[in-house]
Amino acid sequence: MKSDSDIREDVIRELRWDPQVSDPDAIGVAVQDGAVTLTGHTATYAEKLAAARATERVYGVKAVANDLKVRLSGEPRDDSDIAKAIAHVLEWNVQVPADGVKAKVQAGWVTLDGHVDYEYQRHEVERMVRNVDGVLGVTNTITVTPPVFPEQVEAKIVEAKIEEAFRREAEVDARHVRVEVSDHTAKLYGHVHSLNEVTAARAAAAAAPGVASVESHLLVSP
Repeated sequence: MKSDSDIREDVIRELRWDPQVSDPDAIGVAVQDGAVTLTGHTATYAEKLAAARATERVYGVKAVANDLKVRLSGEPRDDSDIAKAIAHVLEWNVQVPADGVKAKVQAGWVTLDGHVDYEYQRHEVERMVRNVDGVLGVTNTITVTPPVFPEQVEAKIVEAKIEEAFRREAEVDARHVRVEVSDHTAKLYGHVHSLNEVTAARAAAAAAPGVASVESHLLVSP
């Protein structure tokens, strides 16, 4: 079992290792009982999220509180310019349904609204938007309305498909993860060894037919 001080040192090393984190010395790291809090600032919103992902990769980390502030270099970008850039990237991405998603920008903060067929599309839209220059943050209110086919209606069938996906995943220990499906929501229970395993399990469950959302109740036990 790693001590909090060991985890802190490993997080600092991982932040310095990650090329997406341009100024790791501007990030403060505090650890208590395996829970990491990041403070300080980054130059972009995308970098803020990259710092959190780097922290989640560290063995022994059980949770991450991302309190980093985005401090843009130079003059803030005009909201209308940000909105035009977002509209452009949405238009050219073939994974996003045409006219399915709208974005509103206020003081650099983007609110996403609309609907998509699959959870991965919801995350893809947010991934694209957070990389747009000038974005300070994203609120994602996109809803998922999955197409449902007769053979996929039964919750037990969907649960079986998800469990089968877990067994295929190299990053998920299927022996310790249980899934329950109801009202198009997949709920995950059990314990995993890292936050990366939580992410992998959520992604596998979200890809199942008929699943609109995923609730993770997984405990991280390194």
